[in-house]
Amino acid sequence: MKNNILLAALLLLCVPTGLRAEQPDSVAHERMMTLPEAIALARLQSVDAAVALNQLRTAYWEYRTFRANLLPEVNLTGTLPNYRKAYSQYQNNDGSFSFVRNNYIGMSGQLSLDQNIWLTGGKLSLVSSLDFLKEFDGDKLRSFMSIPISLQWVQPVFGVNTLKWDRRIEPVRYAEAKAAFVTATEEVTMKTINYFFNLLLAKENLATSRQNKQNADRLYEVAIAKRKMGQISENDLLQLKLNALQGKADVTEAESNYNLQMFQLRSFLGLSEEETLVPVAPKSAPDIRVEYNQVLSKALERNSFAQNIRRRQLQADYAVATARGNLRSINLTASIGFTGANKYMGEAYHDLMANQVVSLGIAIPILDWGKRRGQVRVAKSNREVVMSQIQQDQMNFNQNIFLLVSNFNNQAQQLEIAQEADSIAEKRYQTNIETFMIGQISTLELNDARNAKDEARQKHISELFSYWYYFYQIRSLTLWDFERNSELEADFEDIVKQ
Repeated sequence: MKNNILLAALLLLCVPTGLRAEQPDSVAHERMMTLPEAIALARLQSVDAAVALNQLRTAYWEYRTFRANLLPEVNLTGTLPNYRKAYSQYQNNDGSFSFVRNNYIGMSGQLSLDQNIWLTGGKLSLVSSLDFLKEFDGDKLRSFMSIPISLQWVQPVFGVNTLKWDRRIEPVRYAEAKAAFVTATEEVTMKTINYFFNLLLAKENLATSRQNKQNADRLYEVAIAKRKMGQISENDLLQLKLNALQGKADVTEAESNYNLQMFQLRSFLGLSEEETLVPVAPKSAPDIRVEYNQVLSKALERNSFAQNIRRRQLQADYAVATARGNLRSINLTASIGFTGANKYMGEAYHDLMANQVVSLGIAIPILDWGKRRGQVRVAKSNREVVMSQIQQDQMNFNQNIFLLVSNFNNQAQQLEIAQEADSIAEKRYQTNIETFMIGQISTLELNDARNAKDEARQKHISELFSYWYYFYQIRSLTLWDFERNSELEADFEDIVKQ
């Protein structure tokens, strides 16, 4: 009779490994989700992906604006109308002053074709203008003045050529923004991996807690029968009862954590609260090994960090050039064309007279107590600071890549060990249950086997997470897919127009 009772209990307690796949209570909108599916959703509709896209669009239109500054512009300016009815001060021939009444209306318009010259920093304009004036007092005269065509040139001398510096800085800035967008996309993936594995671990913990609770309840029931037969002590019986109570508490805590991790992943992916996500653990990891020199080379070639260094160097040099240009300022303005005036608009375009204007403006400080030279020295000092920071950043960047490559290459072995340890711990626990049933081990040894099983399972999930996280971290730094041996690229023109 005793053997029959023990055999029945043993059959009930030998829970199959497949119980680990036990899912939370099913709902109408349960959704199985793999890691690639979660990554695809995050890149498509997460808030972080939207932020990265908007930053790219901002950089794209800033670059388009820079390019537009190098192209010809057609501008129309005018005053329609300018009416004045007021008194103004007027000096007579004898030196006395009097007030005269002005009562007139004027209109003016100018059409210009402007072209910035990046090579010199000047601006060349082809201008046509027409002015009209009509008096309402006195003889009530009206007149037109036309400048059918004139060529104007404005040229800074010795000052910094902003356009030339922009041609060096802005392409680098845009290249940095494009690389940063791809990196941000990979960082979205890394966040997804974090949320996904948190949910996966919570699911596994919930399944484990339910399995442990079920085992603890059945062991306690068997222990009651064994106690009546004098096969176990009262202390072991109480310990098993405590295990059953703790199992119930563990299930409640695991359910709360599962719901929390579910909410975080669902919110990050922008999914409805009505959907219950069931994460599916990746079955395997790609067998990849990377070399430090290869990763570093790709990172320095493609990562936004390389463009960031170049941009910061250029901006520091530009600041020094600007400070030097401010030591003296000379502007040359020249205009050549024809002008005509008549009370009739058509006649204002006849009998044209030459119209030539040349002016040279200078601003050279005679005594400024070394202020401008001090500004040059400040700019040079700032440039030295930037160069030192760049050198330190470069060292840190190289070191981080070295550590990352080392961790990734070691992680494959760590994952393999954790996977095998998980399988062994599960078998040990099942064996200890059978051994406990025939009274050859104590409850302490059984609890130890259960804890080791749970820790091994958590370790397995954790090592799987670390592998994928390192893998995508390397991708984010190099913008290179080492699994397919291809670059990570995007059609930026198409992306910004979506």
